Amino acid sequence: MKVDRRHDIDALRVFAFSLLILYHVAMFYVADWGWHVKSSYQAEWLQFPMTFVNQWRMSLLFIISGLAVSFVWRRYTPGRFALKRLLRLLLPLVFGMAFIVAPQCYYEALGKGLIEPGFGRFMLQYLTFQDFPGDAWGGEEIIVWTWNHLWYLAYVLFYSLLLIPIAMLLDGPLRRVRSGFQALRGFWIYAVPVAVLMVYGAFIYPKFPYMSGAFLDDWYAHAMYGTFFLMGYVIGRDAGFWSELSRMRWVTLVAAVIFFALFMVRDELLPSDAFPLADRVKSLIIYSNRWLWILAVFGWGHRLLNKPKPWLTYATAAVYPWYILHQTITVVLGVHLAKLSLGPVVEPVLVLGGTIAGCFVLYEFVIRRTPVLRPLFGIAANAPPIRRAGTQPRTSPSL
Repeated sequence: MKVDRRHDIDALRVFAFSLLILYHVAMFYVADWGWHVKSSYQAEWLQFPMTFVNQWRMSLLFIISGLAVSFVWRRYTPGRFALKRLLRLLLPLVFGMAFIVAPQCYYEALGKGLIEPGFGRFMLQYLTFQDFPGDAWGGEEIIVWTWNHLWYLAYVLFYSLLLIPIAMLLDGPLRRVRSGFQALRGFWIYAVPVAVLMVYGAFIYPKFPYMSGAFLDDWYAHAMYGTFFLMGYVIGRDAGFWSELSRMRWVTLVAAVIFFALFMVRDELLPSDAFPLADRVKSLIIYSNRWLWILAVFGWGHRLLNKPKPWLTYATAAVYPWYILHQTITVVLGVHLAKLSLGPVVEPVLVLGGTIAGCFVLYEFVIRRTPVLRPLFGIAANAPPIRRAGTQPRTSPSL
């Protein structure tokens, strides 16, 4: 069965990754937040907008990834689906760790004074799996490779493979569970996911309190992001659920604003010793803020963006390679431009503009036009040329 293309999901996917790129550029400048490298021009005011989006930006990405899977799941056998996910995610991850992320590692270790200058010598040591000093770029005792911003690919791959038996159950014995979630309306669309997240906060977060990106000890992140990924898969094809999100868009937006305001003052408003359940109330505020912003984004996106746009087909194809490239371009540009003392306005403008220009040039004139490079950036080697608006395929692409 064919389904109409979900232009709003395509547009929100582009939005979510664009926000990620902007966020990582800002990480070079935000004061008091650690990162791989930092500019001397740091600004405290960036903490507010970055705190705002930081509560829901990655959760939004994972639920969008689950949505994308929901549109292609029935097109493949489980084995074929697993193979396609391995090719689309694992191949770019390994290539990215070997070559794309390496400059970030070099400049971080160089900035810490732990290695001598010379990128060629560094790459020879890096690609032959020789050890680096323990705090070179991760704080472990022995460091060889890292995935830095590409951790998302590893997590999505894990959730995709884990989804295979779960999806088979949801299509069979557990179909009533899927139908029950899709049938949620009104208050329950808010309450049920928040209740699940609060269970994670009460029982998993105390044992694994950091989202480390280290995979094996990141169980709070797996619980939360894996749940969002699964929710995306469950709701992706249900028109009634999306109509309800659109209907609720004003309510969820107003509620999200209120809960963000509460989130910003929660510690002053509710000190831990205020009353026995103060920490649980703070958890309610945190998870309500996170989920309500996602609901608002989806509701408004479905209302306003579910229509073809001339730029959307190109942007949908480009966003994955841009994601893989962007942080390395930001780091390399930032390190070199910081040496020029350009000032707190010119430098960030050039870093942001250079990141966008670098991603565009490398994608448009190198990656997209070189068949051997395309699979290394998550694009099929024999993919058809980019279509004009109005001639898109009818099913949403997988991420």
